[in-house]
Amino acid sequence: QVQLVESGGGLVQAGGSLTLSCAASGRTASITAMGWFRQAPGKEREFVAAVSWRNTNTYYQDSVKGRFTISRDNAKNTVNLRMNSLKPEDTAVYYCAANPTINVYRTPYNYWGQGTQVTVSS
Repeated sequence: QVQLVESGGGLVQAGGSLTLSCAASGRTASITAMGWFRQAPGKEREFVAAVSWRNTNTYYQDSVKGRFTISRDNAKNTVNLRMNSLKPEDTAVYYCAANPTINVYRTPYNYWGQGTQVTVSS
């Protein structure tokens, strides 16, 4: 089992920045990739970004390219999501996930964190 704990959410004005962190524990040697998803009220959970644990590949949703940066620290078993130029439409609960079962873009992942709220005010 892998346990994931997110931190770093909060309230920020439009145009501001936040960094989310996700710390993994447990069977971290089994991690293949980690991703961030988000879910706004009344909407489905959607892919935001992901990073491979085996190479340097990163993946982004089109709407966050150029604004968000995902990074990993294998030694610390953490993944960060730096979010710049935030918009009100980025408001959502952000979830960290590990080990996709189909591909990094789709929600079936083996492990999920509890989520952290990000609110962007206009």
